[in-house]
Amino acid sequence: MKPAKIKTAAAAVLFTAGMGLVSVSDSQAAGSACGGASWYALSSKTASGERMNAARLTAAHRSLKFGTKIQVTNKRNGKTVVVRINDRGPFIRGRVIDLSKAAASQIGMIRSGTASICYRVINS
Repeated sequence: MKPAKIKTAAAAVLFTAGMGLVSVSDSQAAGSACGGASWYALSSKTASGERMNAARLTAAHRSLKFGTKIQVTNKRNGKTVVVRINDRGPFIRGRVIDLSKAAASQIGMIRSGTASICYRVINS
């Protein structure tokens, strides 16, 4: 392989890894992460098969096991809530979790719609 192609391939791998598509960071593997959050209040079935209930403290995460409980902290105001993972998502770049309306209300992000949060796994 020519040096130019090696540089291009290496750059592509680094770019992809930097976007979080190739590997999981140490913090995510350990059960914690920070990023964006949004909230939703649908009445359809979740990926776990249960009906979405906006009044329950639940959330959607891309990979955590259904039933996992996590503590979510709003970085702006320090408010926390414990939620149970029962759905998959979010599907928007930069977001790490989608909260139910009740959970979003407890950490003060209803009006804004989104928040910068950190979460940690309580049990799985």
